[in-house]
Amino acid sequence: MDIGKVVGTVVATRKDESLVGAKLLITQPLDLAFEPVGQARLMVDSVGAGVGEIVIYATGQAARNALKKREAAIDAAIVGIVDSCEIDPILAGKGKK
Repeated sequence: MDIGKVVGTVVATRKDESLVGAKLLITQPLDLAFEPVGQARLMVDSVGAGVGEIVIYATGQAARNALKKREAAIDAAIVGIVDSCEIDPILAGKGKK
């Protein structure tokens, strides 16, 4: 699992049958310092996340398992909303070594 920030939404009225009813969110992966890393990804939301929230997401088979849609065309799913997080600043790369 990884963390990211929801930065947008996608509405697709026509999509694969396995995605009907799925809420699609654009999520920017974050590093331990909560800085953007890599490209934003389209994810299926399973927890009611919204734009601006920090989320936990799973990828690959773990994403499909979390959604109980093992045959669906899903490679990333939001599986949690972060309420709080404590990270050692040295481990996050922000402090003195």
